[in-house]
Amino acid sequence: MTKIIVPFHLVSSSPWPILASFQLFNLVFLNAKKMNNFQCSNYFLTFTILIMITVASLWWRDVIREATFENRHTKEVLKGLKLGMILFITSEVFFFLSFFWSFFHCSLSPDIFIGQNWPCKGIKSFNPMAIPLMNTIILLSSGISLTASHHFLMLGHKEKSIIYLFLTIILGVYFSILQYIEYIEASFSIADSVYGSTFFMATGFHGIHVIIGTIFLMVCLKRMIKNHFSSNHHFSFEAAAWYWHFVDVVWLFLYLCIYWFGK
Repeated sequence: MTKIIVPFHLVSSSPWPILASFQLFNLVFLNAKKMNNFQCSNYFLTFTILIMITVASLWWRDVIREATFENRHTKEVLKGLKLGMILFITSEVFFFLSFFWSFFHCSLSPDIFIGQNWPCKGIKSFNPMAIPLMNTIILLSSGISLTASHHFLMLGHKEKSIIYLFLTIILGVYFSILQYIEYIEASFSIADSVYGSTFFMATGFHGIHVIIGTIFLMVCLKRMIKNHFSSNHHFSFEAAAWYWHFVDVVWLFLYLCIYWFGK
């Protein structure tokens, strides 16, 4: 009798990666066209964003089901997930590197088109000792509380891990609120010279990453409450921690370069 070996280390095929890539391409393409005065309906753009969120949610749902209920996240699968997360964060590093490159290119040698001055003439930059410093303290504190949550999870102290993770989420939301207030009080906009463009593109995309990271942590909190994590099997939480610490490090560079050096 032939013995059939079932490859338990394999996860099921998923349609979501190719659909997410397609929708992400549409989103970038439509935004690029809209910025170049292309006649694109806001309803169509909103619909594309909603489809993208739906696809991402369904993909995330399948990953959670495979990890929690089907026990498919073996060592081989976890190696792939860790490598994928490392490559994703690496791509994010180069994404923000392009903004820093643009900022230093313009600030270190301002040409005559911006008055050979940095910040550009007429631009009143932010006080780095005000909201930016407060946001720096908030993000650093959130990194400490998230590390504490991870530590208690590995020790098996679920209640303490939940408390510190909840505190991290509160700090992330607080950071976003303060950044929103900062944008409202800004004396310049993204259309005000290259300084406004580089400032709002860099800090704005970082703000989006903070919101995404906060949602990531919220999902982890819900899963932790439902006992989806154990002391030695919690890669989703670990990946969220990697992402959040990456956001912390990027903010430190933004604070030092844009708020201090660019003042």
